[in-house]
Amino acid sequence: MRKQNNWRKLLVEPGLPLVDAVKRLDEGAKRILIVVDKDDKLIGTVTDGDIRRALIRQTELTTPVSEIMNTNPKSATHAWSRLRLLSFMERTDLLQLPIVDEKNKVIGVTFLYELLKKPRIDNPVCLMAGGFGTRLKPLTDSCPKPMLTVGDKPILEIILERFIEAGFWRFYISTHYMANTIKGYFGNGSDRDVEINYLDEREPLGTGGALSLLPKGEITAPLILMNGDLLTNLDFLSLLSHHELSQSKLTMCLREYEQQVPFGVVNTQKGEVKSIVEKPVNRYHVNAGIYVMEPSVIAGLEKNKYVDMPDVVDSLLKQQAPVGYYEVSEEWLDIGRLDDFKKAQQFVLESFSEL
Repeated sequence: MRKQNNWRKLLVEPGLPLVDAVKRLDEGAKRILIVVDKDDKLIGTVTDGDIRRALIRQTELTTPVSEIMNTNPKSATHAWSRLRLLSFMERTDLLQLPIVDEKNKVIGVTFLYELLKKPRIDNPVCLMAGGFGTRLKPLTDSCPKPMLTVGDKPILEIILERFIEAGFWRFYISTHYMANTIKGYFGNGSDRDVEINYLDEREPLGTGGALSLLPKGEITAPLILMNGDLLTNLDFLSLLSHHELSQSKLTMCLREYEQQVPFGVVNTQKGEVKSIVEKPVNRYHVNAGIYVMEPSVIAGLEKNKYVDMPDVVDSLLKQQAPVGYYEVSEEWLDIGRLDDFKKAQQFVLESFSEL
């Protein structure tokens, strides 16, 4: 993925005159030149923007590129995954990125337009769809909660399409309540060019327990777990990249939650009023119902034993295993109550109209 044809043609010496740099940029058609020393170590970059600014300043065409280059170029190593490269380049507005070894020698160049070609992400995704949806009765008397229609599609279909759009294709769906309704609708995923397998809970196992039904030998990459009653435009690729960088055993997605006290709060001390804060707002981080976990975490789950994800997290913390978090700044809605279901209709119109 990071090996580019003819990338060595982009390497230039610092003494190359500006006029020749213009020709090399035109020939390479990659909008960048990589300035290296005699040992191919990275010392700078020259983009078409650098050339344009130099010409605007009326810089002499005989000026060496060392005088106009970016002397503090960003770079990556061969160990960076595609997800990490994509996340970094989008965050720093880079169209090209040199790849260097441990001695800062250029060994390749990555281009954003190639990374943005629709990927095929092999990380498995598990969607929790086995709950009874008690708080949404009577809507769930004849329909499992993830299959309730929001806009013109079931909630679970909107979630699935978001993942497919991002390049994911390996899906597991946990089922229990009215399982056949879900299976009949989605089938094996072949009509969507993806693979869907089902985790059949004979008895409710909780969000963590359902994962014990996964074919553990097939889970060899970090898995994304998501509740089947959530709507969000979370960037799943950035989430995976963050998890990779953190080197955590498990990453929890968190959402900021505000709670306003409807009264003035009086602070007292030793029988005296010290201050009054009018209707203060308290902010908390709450569980967003989305996780990324390493295969070893899944392998450690006891099959068919009831356990919820907070219990899995507590167990890891007791083992002093690294548990990270990722703050969801994008739109997010948990459809747990009737009021939330009503909000979801407008939410979909505003955030998912393209699906």
